[in-house]
Amino acid sequence: MDKKIKLLAAGLLTFTAGIAFSNFAISDVPSKIAVVDVQAVVNSSSQVQALKKEQQAKSKEIVAFVEKARKEVAATTDVKKKQALEEKYNKELNSKKTAMDKNYAQKLSVIDSSISKQIENLAKTNGYDIVIAKGVVLYGGNDITDAVKKAVK
Repeated sequence: MDKKIKLLAAGLLTFTAGIAFSNFAISDVPSKIAVVDVQAVVNSSSQVQALKKEQQAKSKEIVAFVEKARKEVAATTDVKKKQALEEKYNKELNSKKTAMDKNYAQKLSVIDSSISKQIENLAKTNGYDIVIAKGVVLYGGNDITDAVKKAVK
């Protein structure tokens, strides 16, 4: 019976020590947390608006190119020439689309990096330890969306 009490006391002591250490580890959680609505920031960014306009203009150019190519192919009566024209225009169209997509992705990456840097700078300036996307947080955190919008414009 004496061994069981000693074993129970040792187990209880170990359990209590474990709880104490885990509470100590949890007490070091950062206390200043901010949230930001990234989608709202992106939508209000002047860089994003300019990129959208640029993409719309390039899309119109591609549509005009396709219409011109269709007319030229339709006007050709020789089957072999028609086939050669179709292949030529398809290659050219694919090349234009690939270049447009690559350019868009590159510019979008630069904008994303810029917005992330603005959020980071604002967080550091205001002493925030963590910034979390607003859609992920159910409750709490200081909303810095408007400040980031102003910084990004």
